Amino acid sequence: FIAMSPIQKVNQTMQTESDIAQILASTVRSWAQRYALPEAGARDASCRFDLSLYRKLDAELGVMNTTLPEDLAGSNLDISAPIAVIESLSMYDPALALSYLSQELLFAHQLYHTWRDLSRPIPLRHADILRAKPISGMAMTEPNAGTDVLAMKTTATKTESGYVLNGIKQWITNAPVAQYLLVYARTGQERRDMSLFLVDMHSAGIAVTPCEKKLGMRSSPTGIVTFADCHIADDSLVGNLHEGLRPMIRNLAVERLGLAAQSCGIAKTCVDCMKDYAAQRVAFGKKIDEFGQIQKMIAESYAKMRAMQTLIEATTQRIIDRHPDASIDADATKLFCATSAEEIARNAIQTLGANGYTEAYPVERLLRDAILIAIGGGTNEALQKNITRQLNRRHKVD
Repeated sequence: FIAMSPIQKVNQTMQTESDIAQILASTVRSWAQRYALPEAGARDASCRFDLSLYRKLDAELGVMNTTLPEDLAGSNLDISAPIAVIESLSMYDPALALSYLSQELLFAHQLYHTWRDLSRPIPLRHADILRAKPISGMAMTEPNAGTDVLAMKTTATKTESGYVLNGIKQWITNAPVAQYLLVYARTGQERRDMSLFLVDMHSAGIAVTPCEKKLGMRSSPTGIVTFADCHIADDSLVGNLHEGLRPMIRNLAVERLGLAAQSCGIAKTCVDCMKDYAAQRVAFGKKIDEFGQIQKMIAESYAKMRAMQTLIEATTQRIIDRHPDASIDADATKLFCATSAEEIARNAIQTLGANGYTEAYPVERLLRDAILIAIGGGTNEALQKNITRQLNRRHKVD
């Protein structure tokens, strides 16, 4: 007898996808409050990735491979499920949520859906790897190619038995602990000739260097990956040769939605901290939530947090429906949510005063974590450019 995980139990009740996401969010919040929150600050201070906690997340909740079919050890749910998990985890430990996002959205979801969108069966080795749920991630960014992906220099040169990888990837989430990465590399002479590869991180010719101490997201491991004549097999290619930009662009919308959900989780906790603290802190003979300046910060932070939730829900549905505006809406959602989370976290620190500036409360950690979201997965500035360019192609805004 094998006990079912909470996500399997919910899935068997024939709930709607939206209902499942809500129940899953509540379950993950309870789990994270009990297991992730107590040592979140200590993990952050020591830059320590807790492998046992990460394994426990799936062992107890079954939240890996949520968008994959059951024959790939998945739950056969839509993208609303992992988005709900990411937002809920981010309320208590955004760094843990970031490592989950990297494995769930950037590796598992992308690997499976790249093959599915081509209407081709997933190769046996790829399927076996997905069933094993290895710690994993995706490697796209390079020292001189971040948001400008077409500046990528890493190459995959064809040989008789496969490909040889050479190049450097930087700021790769989960790299120091990953068993597999999806790696983007140049495979032709044309500027857009890029391909996606499934790479075993134990292969010869791979060196991983952990990144220096970061401002935030410290307990999510980040690394530099160097490929030096790394030989990989023919069946490492994911999708079609030279056509890696297609899955890249498609999955960027999913990644940006996930990062927006992180921002929303951070904002929720900051609003809770603000209102709870202001309701009990007394100054000049009054609770400080009676002062207009404090009320302004709390009320506006709550309004922005609710707007974040609404925007995430709408964009999630557009991605599920493959709406033509899914990409621009994902960009807009991440842009708004990343900016709002920083503002809300800053308001929380201001409301808590000197206490907010210390590690006694989580808001200083949450502000540091929030800052990454305005950079990773496409900087705010790049999103502003993308949105404006797409709007200029239209006669009017719908």
